[in-house]
Amino acid sequence: MKSAIEFTPETAAAPEVNGLRRLSARLGRDPRLVQASNGNTSVKRDGTLWIKASGRWLANAMREDSIVALELAEVHARIRSGEEITSLSDGTSKLRPSIETPMHAVLPHRVVIHVHSINTIAWAIRRHAEKQLQERLAGLHWSWVPYVASGIPLARRIEERIALTPETDIFILGNHGLVVCGQDCDEAEALLKEVDRRLDIPPRPCPVANIALLKEIACAARLQVPDDCALHALGLDAASMSILKGGVLFPCQAMFLGEKTPMLPPGAVVQKFGNGSNSRRPSFVIVEGEGVLLDRGASSSEHATLAALAEVTQRTDSCDQVRYLEQEEIFDLMSTSAEAYRSNIAQN
Repeated sequence: MKSAIEFTPETAAAPEVNGLRRLSARLGRDPRLVQASNGNTSVKRDGTLWIKASGRWLANAMREDSIVALELAEVHARIRSGEEITSLSDGTSKLRPSIETPMHAVLPHRVVIHVHSINTIAWAIRRHAEKQLQERLAGLHWSWVPYVASGIPLARRIEERIALTPETDIFILGNHGLVVCGQDCDEAEALLKEVDRRLDIPPRPCPVANIALLKEIACAARLQVPDDCALHALGLDAASMSILKGGVLFPCQAMFLGEKTPMLPPGAVVQKFGNGSNSRRPSFVIVEGEGVLLDRGASSSEHATLAALAEVTQRTDSCDQVRYLEQEEIFDLMSTSAEAYRSNIAQN
């Protein structure tokens, strides 16, 4: 059995696939829905699953080869046997399918959208999210899925939900994000917008950072002040700092920003990272009461994840509400397969 279908100009020109690419690009340009290379989309046609490749950015879907075509029967066979899905590759470009391919495959809908919606995550990290969401999502066919690792474990949990309520076309993934489904791209996108509208949470207002002071600290510590002023909420907002001290909120935080949030008073930042210091530099440092500084080599993925973290914490009232990822769950995220995923993102 073939593991993948060759990506040719003829197959790529299929209306469904072009529609998926346009949808992907639109979603990828909205940082409140998609950050860096996360999020994935798919369409099923004639026994084929077209899905975003691992490490590719949805925003670039119209500019680069970023979709893999897989035989659905082969994907289902691998799910049943528990085999690795990401070892499959496209016939010509050698792209690898998204880690979420099993979830897309088991859903019966033709179009599936998975995004890391800021509004959704701000609800999905709450201890009592399922109960709290009932009123907001009333009248929609939705299901709550407690956190489970991406890949085959998540796909099997989704299968259980579909078996109980086949009409479900919205899944809120605990500590993770949002999945919406439809029979075409327009239907799925409209449902996504409706869910995001219902889950909207205004962020808390935040003081303005003292950029001049941050520049002084950055110069002394050989760091840099980010251009995105919204990031400084992580160091200016007391509730956000308290939440971050509690642990990891969602998978991308652990994978791109680390298991622990570097948070220091201004003087300690200079002392730890100033001239002559051999301390290993994290991608960012929260300067307590002042804002955020970045390592000069911070990647676009790290920056996008940090921006998402700021948006989520600004929509969360206190650490008492939060269900953090457990240590075993974080260990699974930081496993060899996750490291391969991060490497793939870096290469792309």
